[in-house]
Amino acid sequence: MSRRQPSLKRPLIIKPLLFQLVISLVTFTIFMALLLRIDGGGHYVDEEMTKVVAEAITRRDDGSLAVRMTPDLETLRRAAPDLWFLARDEQGRLISFGKVPRQYAQSHALLADISYAHLRDGSAPYDLTAVIRRERGPAGTLTIIGHGKITTVTLTVALFSNLVVVPIFLILALVTIVMTPLIVNRALAGVTRIAKEAEGIDANSRGTRLSEKEVPREIEPLVRAVNDALNRLDKDYHRQRRFIASAAHELRTPIALLQVKIEAADAATRRQLSATVARLANLTEQLLDLHRLDQNLPDTVIDLAAFARRTAADLAPLLIAAGKSIEVQVEHPLPIMGNVGAIERVLTNLVQNAVEHGGDRVIVRVQDASFEVEDDGPGIPPEERDNVFDEFYRLRPRSTGTGLGLSLVRQVVEHHRGHVTILDAPDGGTIVRVSFQPC
Repeated sequence: MSRRQPSLKRPLIIKPLLFQLVISLVTFTIFMALLLRIDGGGHYVDEEMTKVVAEAITRRDDGSLAVRMTPDLETLRRAAPDLWFLARDEQGRLISFGKVPRQYAQSHALLADISYAHLRDGSAPYDLTAVIRRERGPAGTLTIIGHGKITTVTLTVALFSNLVVVPIFLILALVTIVMTPLIVNRALAGVTRIAKEAEGIDANSRGTRLSEKEVPREIEPLVRAVNDALNRLDKDYHRQRRFIASAAHELRTPIALLQVKIEAADAATRRQLSATVARLANLTEQLLDLHRLDQNLPDTVIDLAAFARRTAADLAPLLIAAGKSIEVQVEHPLPIMGNVGAIERVLTNLVQNAVEHGGDRVIVRVQDASFEVEDDGPGIPPEERDNVFDEFYRLRPRSTGTGLGLSLVRQVVEHHRGHVTILDAPDGGTIVRVSFQPC
């Protein structure tokens, strides 16, 4: 079971989210520590007292304010024996409760303009620590300044306050999850483009290189390395092709000399050597065909029906002399664009291959933009159908072929953007089908 490749989601989404959460918690903690002055002066009056006071203040018939001892106010007084407050309504009427410090006794003017404040005493017992809030109660809207239960802010309280960060983090997470794939896809658009370019590179598109434009700087060394590798492959490919062409041309001369000497030899020697020389000559031509394949582009419109009949007519005398037969069947032929010599070699090789492997009756069938060669030989086992297209592979050890025929067929067909398949014939034997794109 192959290992799955790591995804970019973890480094680009999950890790930034965790980083944002940690930074948010740390930042908020520091902010709270500074804001609330945890190091000292962290004592303040519980704000809930102003709500209790507002509910306890009523209005008399003459409009003046009065304090009634509600259960909540009684509880507040027991919790803070030094409880005091001063309240002012919207008409400026005042009411006080408890011992109001002289510093706040004349603060009614202050209550007219300020609706929210915390006042802190600098040292214990914090008698001047107070809170100002504007509240609504039975007597209407009141602005209240008061001193009650003192609360001390600790680091623990500040850390619990980080719960405020959770909604912020969830929003950041949602934005990150939605936006990060869009940002990543946009940033890696160049990578996607060069991946498509790479898919189009094959043996028939040598010289093509991956574009380095609009590629992320981090990916650029990889693209450059791939292009360098393609350069080296092209050089090796051309070196191999030059070797094949040179070898084939060098073989032609000794083969020609052998043919001359055979013709001058006696009949027995001539019969013995003619077949061997013919095989050498065929091997030489096939090597040259591999070289010519790159030099000749598919640039001619080919009528498959006429082409098949002409090739079969050229091969018929040889097949008849060997006691074989060949037949051409045509149905709805379509023209294709190709190189006539290369396609002729494909059909010739397929017919010769059918005859060499035991076929007595060969049928060349043309249909649409494809042709197929059917024989009545022993057939090709399914497990061998991919191997027979390899160079110098022989299905049977005693085969008289060179081992290049079907390899050349596949290369020519792929050069023409077509494909070749091997099938079972209905009555036994083999069908080799070659399909092209109609022009």
